[in-house]
Amino acid sequence: MRRPALNAALCALAVLSGPLALTACHPAGRAGADGGAAAGPREEAAPVRAPRRAAYLAPGTCAGPGPSFPETDCGSGRARARVLARWNGPRETGPRCPEPTDFVLHLSEVDTGTSEEDSAPEGYACMRNLRPPHPGDPGGGGGPLTVTGDCVRTTAPGVVKETACDGSQPHAPEYEVTAEVAARTDCPDGTDLYVDVGGGTPVGCARRLE
Repeated sequence: MRRPALNAALCALAVLSGPLALTACHPAGRAGADGGAAAGPREEAAPVRAPRRAAYLAPGTCAGPGPSFPETDCGSGRARARVLARWNGPRETGPRCPEPTDFVLHLSEVDTGTSEEDSAPEGYACMRNLRPPHPGDPGGGGGPLTVTGDCVRTTAPGVVKETACDGSQPHAPEYEVTAEVAARTDCPDGTDLYVDVGGGTPVGCARRLE
């Protein structure tokens, strides 16, 4: 019987991603026809294969460089990122990654025989780079979450994307998230933009940068 292998794919991306990351926004006092707008998709690297092991990329372990991200001893010179959290199961129903997460590694079962179709996602690992840069830090311009201190720019009506607050990325920041609250009415005075950041306090209150 052929044994399945794990297919790991890096969910690189900035703010707006598939199942778990930023999202949507619109100016204060305005709403889209559906009450919100979908964010643009994050880019994902091509799938890579890794050996199937029950403890593969367990919390606290480290991975080597992409695109294969092999599990590597954290003291090795090849180690690139540490696993902050690991979840077996679909990302849509799993917990959010910790805020320091720089990127998310998707793990899925694949048939190594005649079929080339992927099965349902096996799980995901929340990864933190061992060395800078750390795009998941507030203002870093990336990571799977949008948090207080992050900056965003508009890419289309009702759609925003994260960018570095220090202007080091190609697109300059337009708004900074100053708070995360349960409802828009909880945002402080002077809020110019509402950003859907998900989690227990899903509304990000953003002010326009001068």
